[in-house]
Amino acid sequence: MEYISWQDFSKVELRAGTIIEVEAFPEARKPAWKLVVDFGEEIGLRKSSAQITDLYQAEALLGKQVMAVVNFPKKQIGPFMSECLVTGFYRQDGAVVLAVPDLPVPNGAKLG
Repeated sequence: MEYISWQDFSKVELRAGTIIEVEAFPEARKPAWKLVVDFGEEIGLRKSSAQITDLYQAEALLGKQVMAVVNFPKKQIGPFMSECLVTGFYRQDGAVVLAVPDLPVPNGAKLG
């Protein structure tokens, strides 16, 4: 494990947002959802591709708050442009469990 400084960590914009749209992403190499996440007035709406289909159905994701990195460059994933990285934890079986706030927070709230 490589250690980083507080200065390094402070550069990462980990923000809370609410999933407002979920679509299937059949063109993805691994099963994934196309998400639209609302990060509030300052950041706005961002799109993300998330390989979380093992544990999450589309209906259960709508309205769910998640944590995402919002200051990575955009990334082309097949025909889709991802604008943020929704975070999660890998289980031993490879499924991803979303990293979420324990209680509701304002969209755009920064992890600090």
